[in-house]
Amino acid sequence: MAHMSHGAHAQPPTRGQRWSTFRQSPFWPATVLVLILAAAAGLFAGSYTYSMADPTPHSIPTAVVGSYEEARGRDFLDGLETALNASVRMRPYDSGAEAHEAIEDQEVFGLFEIRDDGRTAVLSLSSASGASVAQVLADTAPAVGRETGVQVTVRDINPLQEGDPRGLAIFYVSLAAVIIGFVGAMQLSVHARSLTPFERILFTAAYALLGGFAIAATVDWLLDALDLPFVESWMILALTMFASGMVFTMFNTLFGRWAMLPTWGLMVLLGNPSSGGAVSWPLLPSPLGAIGQWLPPGASVNAQHTAVYFQGHQHLFPFLVLGGWALLSCAVFWIWRHRHPGGREKQPAHAADS
Repeated sequence: MAHMSHGAHAQPPTRGQRWSTFRQSPFWPATVLVLILAAAAGLFAGSYTYSMADPTPHSIPTAVVGSYEEARGRDFLDGLETALNASVRMRPYDSGAEAHEAIEDQEVFGLFEIRDDGRTAVLSLSSASGASVAQVLADTAPAVGRETGVQVTVRDINPLQEGDPRGLAIFYVSLAAVIIGFVGAMQLSVHARSLTPFERILFTAAYALLGGFAIAATVDWLLDALDLPFVESWMILALTMFASGMVFTMFNTLFGRWAMLPTWGLMVLLGNPSSGGAVSWPLLPSPLGAIGQWLPPGASVNAQHTAVYFQGHQHLFPFLVLGGWALLSCAVFWIWRHRHPGGREKQPAHAADS
């Protein structure tokens, strides 16, 4: 009877108790992950579609020399700006040599030489500067010429390599370096948790150097897709992988097991679509074109692109961006290394002796 009386007075679990039990069960983190992954899938598709599905010219700097102040020349250039929704930014130069140097320095994407008092025009394109931009200019300029009575000749003075006809190979190799960079750091945090902070940085640098070499060797020597300036390209890829790996390590220090969220958001959702690798920056939505240059994927694409197609005209800025992210990440990790989930405790001397 006592047993029956005890059972009769048992109360069903309250709503708060059920919630507390659920929070302590393995179903809670699994449910959170389901929701996060669903949101990440939508954001991933949305970010790439927003950036790449319908590239539209926003600001295409282009050089112009010759008779561009003559009436017919002005009509042609005005018609070009109208056809491209005023997205062409004409920069006059005193000579063709100066304009060609500006192309090599990647200050402009092409050169319009207006000749014969505006009756003819030669458009010198640089597909290597941006294949998508070159295609837009090559399609638009002859059509505008026919409307304004100007005979337009198009030539490509800096074409893409045969193994990279669409100009996407550099984007792919940089993408590989970025993703393997932070995935490598993630795997170190899982399978080599006991590494000390210095050892973790050292092994991140080790797989970055070896991984960068593997990417460059595969693309150049094995597939012959790109003729790389091997050592320079290798170092760019290695620096990219190291920066990407240390970014994850920094976030792992700050956010623990949720480090993948900010890493994925910064590198993949924001960084890769805005890198200018798949779609040239003048065709990206304006905010992305500006932001992308300051993130590791964009800096990697810029440095690699210049190394491959504009040798002797390398810029310091992308290396400062990659180095800055690497240094910042290392500094944050080192200062708050006690918060990192990895590491190992040093044994006391007497314990080691025993």
